[in-house]
Amino acid sequence: MDLARSSQQPAAKIASNLGISESGLRRRVAQDDIGAGRREGISTDERRELVVLRRRNRVLEMEGEILKRVSAYFARENVIPT
Repeated sequence: MDLARSSQQPAAKIASNLGISESGLRRRVAQDDIGAGRREGISTDERRELVVLRRRNRVLEMEGEILKRVSAYFARENVIPT
């Protein structure tokens, strides 16, 4: 990242020398700035945690829906006809 920031060469040439795309280099520099606190945004660790939490939330929502359906089923089964 320091090479891309301190170099007098254009980003396209640096990216070519590194064997990556220019947009990839810019994305990595931006993500490094976010992680170092030089720029606003979600750090890599925060993004990873967000993915895990969203996945867990979906699982919990599905489990809640299943429990509601099971409860309704058993409630109907236990009704004594009059």
